This record gives sequence, C-alpha cells and structure tokens, in this order.
Amino acid sequence: MNPRKLFVTSCLALVTTSMVFSIRGDIIDALSADFHITKEQTGVVLSPAFWGFTLSIIIGGSLVDFFGMRRLLGLSSIGYIVACLLIIFAPRPGGPVSPYYSDPGFICLYAGMLTLGLAQGLVEAVINPLIATIYADEKTHKLNLLHAWWPGGLIVGGLTAFALTKMMGLDQPGLAPSAATLGWQIKLATIVIPAALFGLRILGEEFPATERVAAGVSTGDMFREALRPMFLLWFVCMWMTASTELGPDQWVAPLITNLTHMQGVLILVYTAGIMFVLRHFAGPLAHRLSPLGLLTLSSILSAAGLYGLSGVSTPFQAFAAATVFGAGKTYFWPTMLGVTSERFPRGGSLLLAVMGGAGNLAVAFILPIMGGWYDKYGAGAAFRYVGVLPVILTFIFGGLFFYYRATGGYRAMKLDARA
Repeated sequence: MNPRKLFVTSCLALVTTSMVFSIRGDIIDALSADFHITKEQTGVVLSPAFWGFTLSIIIGGSLVDFFGMRRLLGLSSIGYIVACLLIIFAPRPGGPVSPYYSDPGFICLYAGMLTLGLAQGLVEAVINPLIATIYADEKTHKLNLLHAWWPGGLIVGGLTAFALTKMMGLDQPGLAPSAATLGWQIKLATIVIPAALFGLRILGEEFPATERVAAGVSTGDMFREALRPMFLLWFVCMWMTASTELGPDQWVAPLITNLTHMQGVLILVYTAGIMFVLRHFAGPLAHRLSPLGLLTLSSILSAAGLYGLSGVSTPFQAFAAATVFGAGKTYFWPTMLGVTSERFPRGGSLLLAVMGGAGNLAVAFILPIMGGWYDKYGAGAAFRYVGVLPVILTFIFGGLFFYYRATGGYRAMKLDARA
C-alpha cells in the first residue's frame, strides 16, 4: 500500500467533484437555452444531482466495507465520464417541447445530472474513511488538507470556464447558437480529464481495510454508534455548520457582483482561494486550539462575516465582510468530519457518510429558506438571519470545549485489534 499515492488520488477525485459545481454553474444558462427549458424546468434537471449526491454518500458509506474502496472509487470515475457523455450528446430539440419531461434530450439531461450526483457522492463516501484510516494519528489535519482541494477544484473549474469563455469569445454579443453549444460542451468535457486520471491511478492499487474493520468492530456496533447522544449532538451541529458555510455562498457572489460589476466566477475563485490556503494550516491550529477551539473560532468569524455582509454598501465593505466570512467557514466541514472520526471511530465509514449526507441535506433546506428571505426582506436580512446559526454554534462548541477541558482535554479515541 502506498499512502501518499492514495492521498494524492483522493485529492484528485475531490478536485473532480468540486469542478463539477463550478463548471455546471457556469454552463447552466447556455444549457437551458440549448434545450429550450425554463428556469423552473432547469431546476428540475439540476435537482437529481443534489439528492443523488446525498443518497450516494450515505448508501456508499454504508457499503464501503462490503464492496471495497477501490471498486466504489472506480465506479465513481466511470460515472463521471458516462454522465458527461450523456449530457454532451443529449439530443437537442428544435424548440420548446410539451410536456417537457417527454423530450429525449431532457431525459438524457436528467439522467446525466443524476449520474453526476451519484459519482460525486461515491467519492466522498470513499475518500473520507480512506484518509481517516491511513492517517489514523492525524485525522483532523489530513482531512483538512484533503478538503483543501474542494476549493482547489472550484478554482480549477472556475478558471477553466473563465479561460474558455474568453478564448472562444462566448461572452461576446451576437454569439452564434452553434458556438454557444460547442462552448458548454467543451467546458463540461474538461471534467472527463481528472475523472479518467484518478480512475487510472487506482488500477491495481492496494487499498486498506477501514479502521473499523481492521479493529474487529462489528457492523452492529457501527450502527449502534450512530445512536449515541453525543454523536446526535454533532449530527445536529453538522446541519448548522453546513447551512452556515454553504447556504450564504449562493448569495455572496451576486451581492458583490451588483456592487463591483465583477464576474461571479472570479468572486468564487477569490473565496475558494482563501479556503484553499487556510486549510493547509488546520493541523497547527487544531494542535494549538484543539478541534473544538478551532470550531469555536470558525463560528465567531462566520457570525461576524455574515453580520458584516448584512449591512454592506460599498465594494470594500463587501470584500472585507466576504473575507472574514470565508476565513470563518473554512474549517467547518473537514473539522466536523475529523472530530467524528476521532471521537466515534467505531462508527467507521457509516458515521462519516451520515455527517456528509446531513451537510448536503442541510443545504437543500437552507437555500429555499434564504431565497424566501432574500425576496421578502432583501439580501441584508437573509445574511443576518442565517448569522444566528454560527452564534448558536459558538455557544455549543465553546461549551464542548470547556466540557472536554474539565474532563481531561479533547483527545482522539483509539481502536485496537480487540475493540
């Protein structure tokens, strides 16, 4: 087994996963125009990508020990390639079709988006327990390093889409429909490159048994771990951290775009760059502050950033508040996974999958709620209302920090062969 190669392969798989988000967001208007579908119908096309991601990460995480990490990661690689081909070669109608869901092109789009979501979920279902297993003594640090490549992939995808737009003149007025079609097809096809690369890298590679299996913890004990009261508290916290981190993301870019007239993809690259850099310092920070201290600090900064965004009126204020918010949300997701793996190792890949699934479901719930607040009260109120969540989290994580301190300090639980 080659731990470094497995780590790099996991990073490449995560880059592929996040590239999908930035490129799909960039091409969605061109896709809607090509297939003559409304924004509401476009939402129907996109929805299976998100619930497919959630189902895949939860079910895949439960089955990692049965099917093996290499098989599931290989299936994900194939899934990305098949999904891109389904969407690229979907037959395009000559005009609006009624009912729209009877159109073969729409069916191909729907199937392609679903397959994309399933492939993304399988990546998360495999790489989190894989890294927690091969780096059992530094889980929080290595999971933060791994998840630095989530914003890394957003940067790669965003800059790729931006560069192709400029090279092909896709933002020019009077663009021919055929050129617009070729543009989104080429952008989507770039996802195939990293997908094929990480698929090739795992051929013949030895993968370890998960930490739980190696320690002899039964499947029944794994499921029972999910019912522990302390884990249920962390489960609830994951809903709030994910809502804080990912919900406002959809509205920060439009807010700054309206104030500065800068292209949204560049704002995405800016905030992703903050996260990419800061996640490389998670290990020293977690060692100095403890993971609970790091989460408390993240909550304070996130609350300050969101309340700052609720009252901005100039480009400088918007960028300053977005920077504070970006720094605050940086450590939420990977540190929550790190704590889950360190404090509940008997839960194995299942609990990591449950936490990832909870995070994705939280986003599905918070986005329409924030949208309603945005429509009714404006962007400022939407940011201010969501800002209540990190305030609550500050008290929860702060309380847990002092609770662990009073009971000997935070420490990772170890599994041995007789667990």
